[in-house]
Amino acid sequence: MESNYDYILAGSGLAGLSLLNALLRDDILQHKKILVVDNVKKDLNDKTWCFWEKQAGPFEHLVAKEWKTLQFFSPTVSKTFKMKEYSYKMIQSGDFYNHVIDHAAQFSNVTFLIANILSIEESGDEVFVQTDHGRFLADFIFNSTGLFYPQMSEANTLLQHFMGWFIKVEEKVFDSNVGTLMDFTLSQEYGTTFMYVLPFSDNEALVEYTLFSERVLDQSAYEKELRDYIENKLGLDNYQIEHREFGVIPMTMAKFPRSIGSQHRIINIGTAGGHTKASSGYTFQFVQSQVNRILNLLRLGKSPLVRLSLREKMFQWYDMVLLDVLLQKKVEGEDLFSSLFEANDPELVLAFLANESGFWEEFKIRDSVPFWPFFSSGIKQLLP
Repeated sequence: MESNYDYILAGSGLAGLSLLNALLRDDILQHKKILVVDNVKKDLNDKTWCFWEKQAGPFEHLVAKEWKTLQFFSPTVSKTFKMKEYSYKMIQSGDFYNHVIDHAAQFSNVTFLIANILSIEESGDEVFVQTDHGRFLADFIFNSTGLFYPQMSEANTLLQHFMGWFIKVEEKVFDSNVGTLMDFTLSQEYGTTFMYVLPFSDNEALVEYTLFSERVLDQSAYEKELRDYIENKLGLDNYQIEHREFGVIPMTMAKFPRSIGSQHRIINIGTAGGHTKASSGYTFQFVQSQVNRILNLLRLGKSPLVRLSLREKMFQWYDMVLLDVLLQKKVEGEDLFSSLFEANDPELVLAFLANESGFWEEFKIRDSVPFWPFFSSGIKQLLP
């Protein structure tokens, strides 16, 4: 195997394969020598990505289901809303992996290597990935592994952790056109806790138990809550679990480095590059945005280091403020989201969470949450 490449993608998850897909669909960059390194072959349906967007995206053909009508429930708020601009979409990771890898198989300039990544380093004029199968150099390395994660602790990080069951029942009980975005009518003893229910046919649905808290639970606790919700809230006694998923996403105030080394030739992407939204855990669309900007820079022969715009820094500040409020328990998560969805057009809340809202819309969002907790946390995040 050759040891020199134009680009090395360290990690073949969402970020790595999104970048690979974009490179191979670009007339200028698709002939570059690319090495993709991961310690596993991506062939399992291990994740479900949900997101909202206004138009058809680059992976529209992979969308397993989309919803134009969503619901929000809490002890004080009940809303069903039909979206005018956004569609809420679901992509299965297995479909995504297979699509990108099958397309990449057509290119002789792309090499996949299953190996353990021991280090990613800059030494003099070289940047390289050291694996248990050898050392590989590149002009640029795009890292989506956890090698350079910042220090996270219970003081600066909430974990978004979730267990989901894809269930199937004999009878037709679901309205496949209506998804439940958040249902907070659950015990909040472990922290911010909600269920979401996404039916993709009249007898099949994803039911997912989600929490924002400092620590994960025992597996039995997730299972108990899912069983209770399905049986008592959905009223289903006889169901089959077709597929299970579990995940943990950091929602953190820690700063993820966007590049490593003085030459900015080791670029962190995806969660490793700070492109998981700190206040919500959403990743899919933020990764696609970063990939597009990397592509544009590479096409121009520039460094692919994406620098934050002023607007992005503003949204990052919003994220830090919200996280500080939740971490300091100034406002309970259930009360916070209830306030947002009660006082605002839900589509505005989604726009805000997608970093797509405007200044006056953000003023309305700020005006709908408790003033003093957010004011004190906002000032705190402005101080050095």
